[in-house]
Amino acid sequence: GSVGSGGTSATGGETGGVRATGGAGDSATTSWKARVIHTTDLGADPDDKMSMVRAFALANDVDIEGLIITTGCWKKGQSGTGMLDSHVDTYGEVVDNLQVHDPEYPSLEYIRSISVLGQTGYGMGDVGEGKDSEGSNLIIAAVDRDDPRPVWTTCWGGCNTIAQAVWKVQNTRSQADLDKFIDKLRVYDVLGQGTGGTWLAKTFPDLLYIRATQVYSWQPSDGWVDEHVQSHGPLGAAYPDRKWAFEGDSPAIFHVHGNGLHDPDDVSQNGWGGRFTLKSGVRGMSCMGGGDKQYDPYQMYNEPEESISRWKDALQNDFEARMDWSVTGNYADANHHPVAVLNGDTGRSVLEMSGSGSVELSAAGTTDPDGDTLSYNWWIDEDPSTGTGSISGANTESATVSVSSGSVHVVLEVVDTGSPNLTSYRRMIINAQ
Repeated sequence: GSVGSGGTSATGGETGGVRATGGAGDSATTSWKARVIHTTDLGADPDDKMSMVRAFALANDVDIEGLIITTGCWKKGQSGTGMLDSHVDTYGEVVDNLQVHDPEYPSLEYIRSISVLGQTGYGMGDVGEGKDSEGSNLIIAAVDRDDPRPVWTTCWGGCNTIAQAVWKVQNTRSQADLDKFIDKLRVYDVLGQGTGGTWLAKTFPDLLYIRATQVYSWQPSDGWVDEHVQSHGPLGAAYPDRKWAFEGDSPAIFHVHGNGLHDPDDVSQNGWGGRFTLKSGVRGMSCMGGGDKQYDPYQMYNEPEESISRWKDALQNDFEARMDWSVTGNYADANHHPVAVLNGDTGRSVLEMSGSGSVELSAAGTTDPDGDTLSYNWWIDEDPSTGTGSISGANTESATVSVSSGSVHVVLEVVDTGSPNLTSYRRMIINAQ
């Protein structure tokens, strides 16, 4: 379930019990943003470089708190941060343009300050006494910070830098403090590329641990990438040609992307990074040599089916627009996302309300910064819903939802007529009284 669901009422919400799930509501401008630390085996495959470009393009809608070089079964050793530093410098070439389109993009100085080296050896062989790294220390400091939001860590390679952080806490703190630490930590592991992640899932069954294995059905074509990404200035030039597939690690970025569609903590909700159910014995990649077996039995969240491809048009249009932002310091030269308002709430947290019979939902106040015409689509996300509902007025600014029992998840999609078309989302969970 979502952390703090039924918590503080969202700022700007109507009376009648509309609440923001996922923490402290939207009273602070960034409280809907996920806190994220990316770990990457940069250099193992060009696709990590691609995902780094995507991460920078999306950096305004999350709070990035770490970029950590680490290892994985395709790159079992690391010696420095040179490749990451080069990417960060490239971000620095375009950050002034990006900030014209959204001042929430972090500064070059800040990104440099959180770019560090994690474990330099592979798997659980580089976890234990005397194995602390800048990366593992950064993870501990982030989780310890006085911020109620959870910390999402991603593994684009192996997860052993995260494992080292947890090992250190496990061996230096009380059980109560360890439990508190685990309760605040999240892991999104792409494909399973080291035993560190499996050790985490086995040793800490209460840890919210996703191992995504359906990560390849949404990718663009070579031609699309050439036209809309690689041709776009310094950031586009840093996006390499593919060797195997495009951006296998980007679902980890999509899952925590703050676009209003879902609460990353509720893995049953459909979002850009997938939808997940708890499964036993989800195996990692063949390059691990069967290393997972030693941890049987264990459980991880894993996709019930390929669930990213349904969003591929929206997420690639989003990328295209952001790459446009990176090459122009003139706001009017690019398209921008609609600002979707749900029952008066202007943030992006998932909202929750009580109601039964006919429940009115309104997108009144929704605007487009470029003055584009907007279209509306309300739909029920049946996967996480425990009840059933029906919608009338699904393509109008206000909709009526019929709810009889359980909880019904209603998603609002707002699409503009700009080029490319951009989509914004909001989600309301209606709990029948």
